[in-house]
Amino acid sequence: MPARDDAPTAAFFDLDKTIIASSSALAFSRPFLQQGLINRRAALKSAYAQLLFALSGADADRTERLRAEISRMCAGWDVSQVKAIVGETLHDVVAPLVYAEAAEAIERHKAEGRDVIVLSATGEEVVRPIAEMLGIGHSMGSRMEIVDGRYSGKVDFYCYGEYKAIAARDIAAERGYDLADCHAYTDSSTDLPLLEAVGHPHVVNPDRALRRIALERGWPVHAYAKPVSPRARIPSASTAVAVGLGVSAVAAGATLFGLSRRRRKDPPATV
Repeated sequence: MPARDDAPTAAFFDLDKTIIASSSALAFSRPFLQQGLINRRAALKSAYAQLLFALSGADADRTERLRAEISRMCAGWDVSQVKAIVGETLHDVVAPLVYAEAAEAIERHKAEGRDVIVLSATGEEVVRPIAEMLGIGHSMGSRMEIVDGRYSGKVDFYCYGEYKAIAARDIAAERGYDLADCHAYTDSSTDLPLLEAVGHPHVVNPDRALRRIALERGWPVHAYAKPVSPRARIPSASTAVAVGLGVSAVAAGATLFGLSRRRRKDPPATV
């Protein structure tokens, strides 16, 4: 049902495996390797970590270990160099990964009068340009501390798990949303707090744990399967808006692009 003019509402979207068909950080692996931010040894180590993450699901312990590795490897990266790489390659490496079904859902919510907001554990500086590329004006991602123009290795805010739900509550309080009237979309059981915070939870290509919960609670389960560049459906914003990659960037050390394509797929979801 369309949102009422006097009652602002929102649709919150996760990014990786919900709006795009892979890891947003993984998409930048090749240019990061080419520009010398990572070496092949680090790339292979990160590729293995990403593969395990994709195959086994995103449970809290595994994700925390991955976050710690990301923070360690990002330490010392020149933010201006990362900024340039993301800005130059954003449309080439990310746009082809966008699910057509996600783009359609985003446009539908906008047409019905809802604000669309991206919430992602990926670095805030890469989440924002991807959101703007999709015509989404509001987003929030993880924030890494910057000291003297370089990532320190400390994470100031990790937009993950319960903290993602807290971010949604803070945004709702600031903008006057009643979360009972809001929607949320995600693929991961680690985002259960966000799904439980809204009145209209949706799961997209869910992991096994989230699929089970969705079926038990009668939540809609969506199968997104058609990555397509949004250039054909949404006007492209300037890539100049791209800024530093942030906390999840180093996961892009997985240089073997085929790994994300070869990951095990769950049985087809019901819609």
